[in-house]
Amino acid sequence: MVAAQFLTSIPVRLKGELRPEQLGRSTLYFPLVGLGIGAILAGLNWVFNLTLPAPVTSALLITALVILTGAMHLDGLSDTCDGMAGHKTVEERWRVMHDSRAGAFGVVGIILVLLIQYAALNSVPADKMTAVLLFMPTISRWAMVYAIYAFPYARKEGLGTAYKTATRWPQFIIATIITLAIAGALYPLLNVTGFIVFSGVLVITTGLAFYFKYKFAGLTGDTYGTINEIGEVIALIVVVIICKVGVGLI
Repeated sequence: MVAAQFLTSIPVRLKGELRPEQLGRSTLYFPLVGLGIGAILAGLNWVFNLTLPAPVTSALLITALVILTGAMHLDGLSDTCDGMAGHKTVEERWRVMHDSRAGAFGVVGIILVLLIQYAALNSVPADKMTAVLLFMPTISRWAMVYAIYAFPYARKEGLGTAYKTATRWPQFIIATIITLAIAGALYPLLNVTGFIVFSGVLVITTGLAFYFKYKFAGLTGDTYGTINEIGEVIALIVVVIICKVGVGLI
């Protein structure tokens, strides 16, 4: 429930006051929340396809994903892109990321990510769409758990601090097992593609996390959101590449 409240705009009622350690423990459920988001997208995809052409369906699915997440991760992407721009000190980058106004780099970053998501989603074969919609948000939420667990947090305060402090190896291991189990469950539809997507997202997330550590002296809540968005993009691109050239893999 805690993970669903944090990762989605779906109203979730919690009993009592939320403690920081509850936030950290909730990360093991991130992939399951992603799977739930994917299930909603898969259901919408079925409904939209009854009357709408594929390009319109893809656009509506991306819109639904933004609504389901409250655009929170896109906001993190925007702040991260603004913070990376120019030659600044680490402290100056933090100040830029705290600014509620979106800069040019942030707007461009959002547009490019959404454009790539749309083009890639529109290129996924119809018979693979349900599996891809289920796994894409699952693996991207796992990527956040990996980043939270494996890389240092930049600041001593902020919401991300609670997640970093309380997320230990059990949460990471369980989240990983859940993600791989979902990839295995989707094997009849995706073959080994789910595991290849997992590997691709792992590699890209590692590279991004090291880059953010260099730019911001560690990761932040905004960079976690960026990793989620890039994870979705990478998942879609890997699937499209495999569908195009991966004979026997899907």
